[in-house]
Amino acid sequence: MLTYSNWSVLTVSFVVVLSLALSGVVFCSVLHLVGAKWRYNVRNLATSLYALFPLAAVLLVILLAGGSHTFPWWNGPVTADYSMPGWYQPYWLMSREVVGMVFMAALCWVFIQRQAVSDNSPEDFARFHKVATWIPFFFVLYSTMVAWDFEMTLVPHWHSAIYGMQQFVSNFGMFLAFLVIWIYVLNRGNKLVTPVPEKVYNYLAQMLLAFTLLYIYTYYAQYLTIWYGNLPDETDRVFGMMFGEYAFVWWAVLALKFVIPFASLCFPATRHSVTAITAVATSIIVGTILERFIWIAGIYGSGSYPVGAAIVVWGIVALAGFFLVRGFMQSRSLIKG
Repeated sequence: MLTYSNWSVLTVSFVVVLSLALSGVVFCSVLHLVGAKWRYNVRNLATSLYALFPLAAVLLVILLAGGSHTFPWWNGPVTADYSMPGWYQPYWLMSREVVGMVFMAALCWVFIQRQAVSDNSPEDFARFHKVATWIPFFFVLYSTMVAWDFEMTLVPHWHSAIYGMQQFVSNFGMFLAFLVIWIYVLNRGNKLVTPVPEKVYNYLAQMLLAFTLLYIYTYYAQYLTIWYGNLPDETDRVFGMMFGEYAFVWWAVLALKFVIPFASLCFPATRHSVTAITAVATSIIVGTILERFIWIAGIYGSGSYPVGAAIVVWGIVALAGFFLVRGFMQSRSLIKG
């Protein structure tokens, strides 16, 4: 049965896949801009996630074609009660999403190409540095648009000034966690032509702790504003997720994305244990996927748990992503075989 909660699994897949495709390039851009020497150990591996862009594009087309299945307001009237009436025009939404994805895919591709030759000459380095400075700027703009379109404005009258930031901070933390597990699997399987040094786990663990604190800051800042204002248009959606049929998911997200990571990574011993870091990274990934689901499927505060749909859709998406990224890495001679 095609219910909204089942269809929302596709939306979650799109947001997660797109975030991974973007974050690999953004991560390398930031490491370059701050002059981190260890970027050379991970930059080719991280930018390999660019290969997920075609998968994200396919999911975007399906979601836009889904119309009211994806966006509950799709066929509704535009009224003065909507917080952003101009935003609720289907053709305007489709146009900006398609143009935005094409632009970001092109910009990221230019970054990857210039990164590959950045050490050849001072001129090549200067050209690479120039595009690297633009990556974070457009990432914030584009990620905010995606967060608003596919999550925040699913309930037309609900809005939060900090939601875009809260969403992409959360998703970038998921990328860091994914990178930890990815490096762990490739190193243990002896798949990489040039293995990633073990010291990188500690660097990533420190970033995970930082983004855990930034995540809970944006989480609390958003919730406090809504709770203090106590306006029904704002509180109904949040309280529905907190105490409705998806309440377990809501509180599980808080434990998986803050309680467990903070209680673990605040100790130096944990940040120097590959096993512990990997376990915390797994917690963050699961928590982020559940968080995306609760914000997308839980807009009414009710609904069934689409376990079957999640297993099938996420399984297919994960398999497609695996082959895309592996093919990209093989074409760049990053992995053996």
